[in-house]
Amino acid sequence: MSISKTRGQQLVIAGAGLSAALIAQRLSSIGDTQITILEASDTPFGEHTWSFHLADVSPADLQWMAPMIAHRWAGQTVRFPDYERHLSTPYAALTSSSVRAAVESLENVSIRTNAPVAALSAGASTLQNGERIEADCVIDARGFRNSSAISLGFQKFVGLDVETNAPHGILNPVIMDASVDQIDGYRFVYLLPFSPTRILIEDTHYTDEGDLDHDEIVDAIYDYAETRGWSVSKVLHRESGVLPITLAYDAEQFWAEAPDDVAQIGMRAALFHPTTGYSLPDAVRVANLVARNWPAGSGALASKIRAHAVARQKGQGFYRLLNRMLFRAARSQHRHLVLQRFYRLRQPLIERFYAGESTPADMIRILTGKPPVPIHRALACLREAPFLKPEKA
Repeated sequence: MSISKTRGQQLVIAGAGLSAALIAQRLSSIGDTQITILEASDTPFGEHTWSFHLADVSPADLQWMAPMIAHRWAGQTVRFPDYERHLSTPYAALTSSSVRAAVESLENVSIRTNAPVAALSAGASTLQNGERIEADCVIDARGFRNSSAISLGFQKFVGLDVETNAPHGILNPVIMDASVDQIDGYRFVYLLPFSPTRILIEDTHYTDEGDLDHDEIVDAIYDYAETRGWSVSKVLHRESGVLPITLAYDAEQFWAEAPDDVAQIGMRAALFHPTTGYSLPDAVRVANLVARNWPAGSGALASKIRAHAVARQKGQGFYRLLNRMLFRAARSQHRHLVLQRFYRLRQPLIERFYAGESTPADMIRILTGKPPVPIHRALACLREAPFLKPEKA
């Protein structure tokens, strides 16, 4: 079955995730563009919370993103066994609900659910039921693709968005409470207060393996709430995930495995912060890149995004080095010491780190002094190639 083109530039995006939503929002006021987002499941944009530091994006970006932002806070806190620190960096979050509402309100965007894609080409998307949807431009946003060109650790988490019987007392996000028991790698609890009695409690682990025991982590969340004196009256929703943390990366091989004529975005293009797993700043950069080059055909846009992604990854070798220190040099029960040391540094440096814009001076400052890992293990992590598959080492 074929659907013919209607008036205006036709864009099809496969995968209803954050990157697709941001491109739709960014293009909503540019030209006469009709956007179709295809989602394999019945839940576009899933059950997620995407947070970011306001320093990660420009004031102009905040303006066009505003309809998607669910909550903003004036600052944030981190806790470690040895100290607690409050940072004045503003913080914000998008939720699946806020993103879904914003995209559904765009008159030039249609979302098709239960529409799994069988094949993509420069001029069309073919669904598994055989339906062919033609377009001037096709973008692939179907999530992370495994590749031997990337060596990974994992950030896995389960979060419960809950109502408490009494006010929980948390005013600003606690982006890391690493004062908890250090089990299964580097562990911390992440807190987002949405109201005096509503809070997201997320138990996060940086681990070598990506397996996720939901029930065990949910029990740990209830235990944490009890230690804080919080009685949970209702669970509003649950979210979970296993995010890639990049230890080593071969851009040439990775992109050789991707098509030349269909743009890859988001996690599928390995566009996320190698250390934190935050994906929103990179997704905003790509949305702006698409807008600057719009209208564009599939092949031309694919080339632009590929060049952007390769340039970003080449500049992120420092973060991958830190990840190797964290995952390979630091012993599992001592990984929190690496982050504890980092959070004693100056706030502007921390902000640039999260934005993925660390300066050479920042890198020197982060590495200065005695590392909280054994020297011989640190030295073994300096080179990137040995951490890739043997055929690329």
